[in-house]
Amino acid sequence: MPVGQVETFEFQAEAQQLLQLVIHSIYSNKDVFLRELVSNASDALDKLRLESLVDKELDADTSDLRIELDADREQRTLTVRDNGIGMTRAQVIELIGTIARSGTAEFVSRWQQAKQDGTAELIGKFGIGFYSGFMVADRVVLVTRRAGEAEGTRWESTGADTYEISTVADAAVGTSVTLHLKPADEDDHLHDYADPAVLRRIVKRYSDFIAWPIRMREPEADAAETLNSMKALWSRSAADIKPEEYTEFYRHVSHDWTDPVETIHLRAEGTLEFDALLFLPAHAPHDLFARSARRGVQLYIKRVFIMDDCEALLPEYLRFVKGVVDSADLSLNVSREILQQDRQIQTIRRRLVKKVLGTLKDMLAKDPERYTGFWREFGQAVKEGLVNDPDNQAAILDLVQLASTHDPARPSTLREYVERMKPDQTEIFYLVGEQRATLENSPHLEAFTANGIEVLLLHDPVDAMWVDMVGDYDGKTFASASRGEVDLKTETDQAPAAEDYAGLLAWMGTRLADKVKQVRLSTRLTTSAACLVSDAFDASPALEKLYRAMGQDLPKAKRILELNPQHPLVEKLRAAHGERGDDDTLAETADLLHAMAVLAEGGELDDPAGFTRRLADRLSRTL
Repeated sequence: MPVGQVETFEFQAEAQQLLQLVIHSIYSNKDVFLRELVSNASDALDKLRLESLVDKELDADTSDLRIELDADREQRTLTVRDNGIGMTRAQVIELIGTIARSGTAEFVSRWQQAKQDGTAELIGKFGIGFYSGFMVADRVVLVTRRAGEAEGTRWESTGADTYEISTVADAAVGTSVTLHLKPADEDDHLHDYADPAVLRRIVKRYSDFIAWPIRMREPEADAAETLNSMKALWSRSAADIKPEEYTEFYRHVSHDWTDPVETIHLRAEGTLEFDALLFLPAHAPHDLFARSARRGVQLYIKRVFIMDDCEALLPEYLRFVKGVVDSADLSLNVSREILQQDRQIQTIRRRLVKKVLGTLKDMLAKDPERYTGFWREFGQAVKEGLVNDPDNQAAILDLVQLASTHDPARPSTLREYVERMKPDQTEIFYLVGEQRATLENSPHLEAFTANGIEVLLLHDPVDAMWVDMVGDYDGKTFASASRGEVDLKTETDQAPAAEDYAGLLAWMGTRLADKVKQVRLSTRLTTSAACLVSDAFDASPALEKLYRAMGQDLPKAKRILELNPQHPLVEKLRAAHGERGDDDTLAETADLLHAMAVLAEGGELDDPAGFTRRLADRLSRTL
């Protein structure tokens, strides 16, 4: 694009809507615009330092990396400038010209819902902090040049319908953002952001921990003033750090403007030394289960930023943990591939995992209500560790909270379940399905309920996998309420002799041979006519579905149809079969009975239209 030529672009309709939310609704405290811009500048400086280490041919001066604030009270402008990595024209269009690459429409939808719920702090999760400048400015001008590029790019917008982009020849390496400020309005909490005293206060509050100098030169001063201490928060003693400092640092590294639920400050000494400052968020991000989501904590080596999302430092099931790890014992010449194999990184990883799980265990013991809130947000991710991290399986089992028939309103830990077990009970009973409501009304629970035996209700997708892999807890074997045979008798049991049903069972087994493995009498039913159960060593339907969702074609196992011999329908079917075994209506009844068992557990019929047709015909004959 020729120098000086200006191109005008229109914001998309949903982007305009989002801009208005940013300007007028999202931030209750307008001061945070400066924190956003300083944080972006700090990231740019980190990236230039790293790139200069990797690319020795990069034409960039790293001798005095800094962030500058330039306030002009007469012109009513504030410029935030850095001499970091800068951006190309293509990057400006991608990162600045389009809003919320992770999903503008999704943000608008979630924002509106969050506002109704009173939890409208979603801003940083969608990467739109740059646009907070429009809260305090009528016009924003960005000038940037990527290190190694010959020309720079100018971006300008009033935050209305359009933005302009042009090429400039004399831009310095780095990025400057100039805000043409709105008039101060104290009633609207819009301070005078051209006032050095106001800027000094905001930087000290929000950005004191930034590792690069934030400088401001007042008109009559001989030298620029450095506004921040620049001391890395993680290197300071925990006793010297205020809670609000931890909170602001969390917001800086996570771009989540709610408070973390827990802070973990770890200093490891000995043969391998490192500092870690980790945070457990209070709310799950929208992309927690997205394959493309970025994860990992920031890695520093000798206070030098190395990478933003170091996946090697924490396992995937702890992908929600945010923070920083800084080690003086690692080499600066590292890559993601090298880190995966580095023994020191593996040692740090083991220490971090142990510390995070230990912190969660302490939270569960000391503040169960707060822990339950955390588990509600992140428990499904943590349970992945039961499958993927066998070394810490026992520790994770102690953290698990699961729905249970014991208390519909409160989840249960496995320890609590074991403590409530009946004296002669040797197994931990569970039921796996897709929805809790379906599990609570499952016919598989009838005899357990009648005998006062608690059953865990596992309705997260990962439950179907881990419960089969784990095997036992505290010496108690996990046993499915819908698999194999159970021997639960009630005091009122007066079961007919099995031989009385031999003919019916054999006939139904033949009739339904293409659908079921066997038909037998049940000891787990008290009120329902029939249910389907898996054989002792077969995969459950939930596990089959999970594998298919992951692209693995697991063969579908036939299940066992159990009949309740004390149910009137089953009793009458036995009697009718004994009298007229060749009656076609009995075959239809057998089909309906099987379909009812499928539906009762939340399954899907192979031929739902055929089922409804047969049911309608049968009902019409009863009228």
